[in-house]
Amino acid sequence: MALLAAALLAVAAPPLELADANGARHRLSDYRGKVVLLNFWATWCEPCRAELPTIERLRAALAGRPFVILAVQMGGSARTAHDIAEELGLRFPLLLDRDSSATAAWGVKMLPTSFLLGVDGAVAFSHPGELDWSTIEARRKVEALLPRAISE
Repeated sequence: MALLAAALLAVAAPPLELADANGARHRLSDYRGKVVLLNFWATWCEPCRAELPTIERLRAALAGRPFVILAVQMGGSARTAHDIAEELGLRFPLLLDRDSSATAAWGVKMLPTSFLLGVDGAVAFSHPGELDWSTIEARRKVEALLPRAISE
């Protein structure tokens, strides 16, 4: 019964296809089979800038696992994305939502907003507002969605 309830909580994710600051295209569907943290942010948003380094720490902690981070910059340019990545030491793709159409399609009403997608591509968790992704609680949310190794 609990498994059924958990399955009912998962919501289909809208499609997403954006270029990153280097011009490479990223389609959310390309990451099926991996847990995805999708974060919507903007350069002018102070809570966003505070949250991004915690996301980088989570990325580093889960390196080598089937986990990917995609950070969608609302508005802005490739230059500002490069500058922020360098300033904050970010090593995950910063996708450019130049016209904010992806932000609108995802129903984002405040920044930052994050979505955690399971390996099936469904939204398993969403959080409007700043979150410290480097906490053990946040890491456990991600790890709960990661596929178990056969030897476990």
